Amino acid sequence: MNAFGACFCPKKSRQKPGYEDPIILASETPFTVNEVEALYDLFKKLSSSIVDDGHIHKEEFQLALFRNSRKQNLFADRIFDLFDIKRNGVIEFGEFVRSLSIFHPSAPQAKKVAFAFRLYDLRQTGYIEHDELKEMVLALLSESDLTLSNDVVESIIDKTMKDADLNGDGKIDLEEWKEFVAKNPAILKNMTLPYLKEITLAFPSFVLHSEVRD
Repeated sequence: MNAFGACFCPKKSRQKPGYEDPIILASETPFTVNEVEALYDLFKKLSSSIVDDGHIHKEEFQLALFRNSRKQNLFADRIFDLFDIKRNGVIEFGEFVRSLSIFHPSAPQAKKVAFAFRLYDLRQTGYIEHDELKEMVLALLSESDLTLSNDVVESIIDKTMKDADLNGDGKIDLEEWKEFVAKNPAILKNMTLPYLKEITLAFPSFVLHSEVRD
């Protein structure tokens, strides 16, 4: 997601469905109050790109994630579903901040590992199975505009399942996933967004206009 131009908005425009107090959100995440306020400006830009109702809808989220490409992608759908904590089909501001906080450089590694596991657990069964892993690999290849033969994809899946499925039951549980990630830390490379530590630099007006000092 690219940074958008800063725009400080008055109190009355903030009170939309799903809005939460920046002080509360800052206390629950690695973000400071200033950073939460900056994220609110980003949230408003995303949530008003198609439907201006104070929520981020799936199409708005996908347009932001894929730099204005309208192609459908399982990866984008899964990220949206995980951000939509209330499961009501939209992302509210509090959900946006709490979910994005997992990608903060200071977020606990355990949260990143758990989020990545849920990303691949497409059926939400508490396990990652062969077909789920293949679906996600194909989605990630598509998002990167890469094409591999089915044989190569299958060999990648088989190798991953062999290395991660320690008890040989044909699926990867959370504990096995933790061990697998510990041995292959590059898996979590995309689970950290360094720019989140500098969010107020992208939205400098909030440093000047914030109502609360950190």
